Amino acid sequence: MTDVITTEGLVKTFGSVRALDGLDMRVQQGQVHGFLGPNGAGKSTTMRVLLGLLRADGGTARLFGADPWEDAVELHRRLAYVPGDVELWPTLTGGEAIDLLARLRGHLDKRRKDDLCQRFDLDPSKKARTYSKGNRQKVALISALISDVELLLLDEPTAGLDPLMELVFQQAIREARDAGTTVLLSSHILAQVEVLADTISIIREGRIVETGTLRDLRHMTRTTVVVDTSEPAEVLAGVAGVHALRRDDGLVTFEVDGDRVESVMREVAALGVRSIQAHPPTLEQLLMRHYGDDLAARGRRGVA
Repeated sequence: MTDVITTEGLVKTFGSVRALDGLDMRVQQGQVHGFLGPNGAGKSTTMRVLLGLLRADGGTARLFGADPWEDAVELHRRLAYVPGDVELWPTLTGGEAIDLLARLRGHLDKRRKDDLCQRFDLDPSKKARTYSKGNRQKVALISALISDVELLLLDEPTAGLDPLMELVFQQAIREARDAGTTVLLSSHILAQVEVLADTISIIREGRIVETGTLRDLRHMTRTTVVVDTSEPAEVLAGVAGVHALRRDDGLVTFEVDGDRVESVMREVAALGVRSIQAHPPTLEQLLMRHYGDDLAARGRRGVA
């Protein structure tokens, strides 16, 4: 598949702060690529470099093979961007703002606009100054989704949306992907990325530390197993690959390394299984592999 976005050794500094520290990332055509990491990890800085709003201090960034700094005007005809904090012209209505943004691209699909306004429950006749944060986000999302573009850059796009509108957003992104649009989705909502993303990159301190499909990444962490057996299951604590075994309400719960699931299940079967549940690792667990020590350090500082 063709790479729509590539960065190699991307560096961006702000004074003594190194926001991007050799970032390598690839986003393939027609995929939703989840971009995960806490505030300050470098997600928004990466987006701004890709948009040509910031000039990298080192490395390379390419969109459709072109330089986002040198070729920004041409590239912006092929992409749409939604930030996490949208500001609108206060005296324009939401509908007028959508029309203006669409006409800057040269085409307004009125039927598509009306459909999305209805689906997102947006009243386009109200002035932008009366809108809540969530409604401002809806205007930006609708403007991006009615655009005939090849790439969507979404940086925390659903900030301020309620859970129902989150579901509408997810369906709209699936439709865009099915139509061939590539999506780079930066989000702190792990469930959103888990549902939508074909591939995922986890960023820490300006570098990509994990990348791949969710299925690939799940092999790198542990599956949680809850089992009821006729024979005592505590013996599993000594089996290679088993961790954190405990008994709770008559059931035994433990974690098992991804590369040991098959061998551990043979040991479990020998104990006479009455019931068993297995839960694949979540994105939260994947993130905790890289940020758990940070959270622990913050907790210790808070206690002190």
